[in-house]
Amino acid sequence: MSDQKKSISLPLANPEKNVEAQPRTREEGGDVLSEIAREVAENPVLLYMKGLPQQPMCGFSARAAAILASYGRPFHAVDILVDPDKRQGIKEYSSWPTIPQVYIGGEFVGGSDILMQLHENGELGKLIASVTGE
Repeated sequence: MSDQKKSISLPLANPEKNVEAQPRTREEGGDVLSEIAREVAENPVLLYMKGLPQQPMCGFSARAAAILASYGRPFHAVDILVDPDKRQGIKEYSSWPTIPQVYIGGEFVGGSDILMQLHENGELGKLIASVTGE
């Protein structure tokens, strides 16, 4: 027997097929659920609402935006009224039938009522601080 080591050559896998790609926006060829997944992943505190914090279009969205704003930490808001596909898609993504919807640290927290409960019992501040580093 020889002291030479055998060299094994294995074909490289196609990294584009085997590596889970970051979700793509619809402009990048993704679908609405992929776009939502990307928004959730990229924004530590995310609010899907009717209107925008400066001009909410329903009372529940206004309340959710005001609660989040009260912590003085940045949050990202998405107006689902301008995009009917996203309005339906966010309901499918979360399996939650109503708007607004809040995500913190990539996790679905709930709607306006749940946000209010977490705010009142002090848990919301802790959640926000945990993802904003404050």
